[in-house]
Amino acid sequence: MKKQESIYIEFKDSAGELRRQCVSLCRECGLSEVETGSAAIITSELGTNLARHVPAGGEIVMRCLDSNDGKGIEIVSLDKGQGIYDLEKAFNDGYSTSGGLGGGLGAVRRLSSEFDIFTVPGKGTIIMSRIMAPNRTARKPQAKYEIGIICLPGKSDDACGDDWATAVFPDRSLYLVADGLGHGADAALAATAAVNIFHKNVAGTTLEIARAIHAGIRHTRGAAIAIAEINSHKNMLFFTGIGNIAARIVYGDSEKNLVSHNGTAGLGARKIQEFSYPWDDDSLLIMCSDGLATRWDLSLYNGILQHHPALIAGLLYRDNNRGTDDTTVLVIREWRTGT
Repeated sequence: MKKQESIYIEFKDSAGELRRQCVSLCRECGLSEVETGSAAIITSELGTNLARHVPAGGEIVMRCLDSNDGKGIEIVSLDKGQGIYDLEKAFNDGYSTSGGLGGGLGAVRRLSSEFDIFTVPGKGTIIMSRIMAPNRTARKPQAKYEIGIICLPGKSDDACGDDWATAVFPDRSLYLVADGLGHGADAALAATAAVNIFHKNVAGTTLEIARAIHAGIRHTRGAAIAIAEINSHKNMLFFTGIGNIAARIVYGDSEKNLVSHNGTAGLGARKIQEFSYPWDDDSLLIMCSDGLATRWDLSLYNGILQHHPALIAGLLYRDNNRGTDDTTVLVIREWRTGT
């Protein structure tokens, strides 16, 4: 399955290309014609809104969803435009500030299985829409976490040298971010190899998984890796990192940076060590590759912690990506209804 698709929207003609990419991705995701049609309308509306309202342009990021909830597609719209000054009015059909048909945002919300929006007047808007094909026969894990993910190549690269993975069990969930050394296809091979070894060792601790990856990707150019386990039974988070994957727990008004030792998995790591941290229902975990500038501060965005992790990941990417490197932002928290 492809990694995330991203398209930059600047001119109105881009919305048509966005729709074509969305239809292609929906087919790869295994969605029906009805679900594909809904997703295509959503991407067209969001792309048209960007072209019409954001002179500097914006970005649409899409990915397949495949979980015990069913298959689907996630569409995230990112811009640094004027924002929406009256959000409630913007959902009303017929409302427009630019002479358009006005019904786009309301239609997007109605067609979405899940929808969330974060907007700041004068600073921009982030919108998440998900179209899901429910899997009614699947048994859901007892412990459920929701994630937001941005994983995209640098502007000059076709292949993304970053990768990520998750594994969910009844009382524990595991998360990996891997950043292959350098850029391009060889970096992607290293990151993918780390993901494959992760999946084969999810019964182990984060330390055991890190050691397995370090030993198992020696044939590649190596990678920075970070592995987190959220253990809901113990109310703890366990973490092992090698290299420059930044990780942070947000506890409401406070934050804790997680410790990762220097080195490169597969090449050289003098010390591989697991650390433990408190975890509760309100905790938020953020893991980022070095394509993201490190001096970000979520407290500058009033109310963002109440939104879906996909919006938080999108916001961090929009405002802090370096643009010249592969970028991954993974955000995890306990499932919340209503987001």
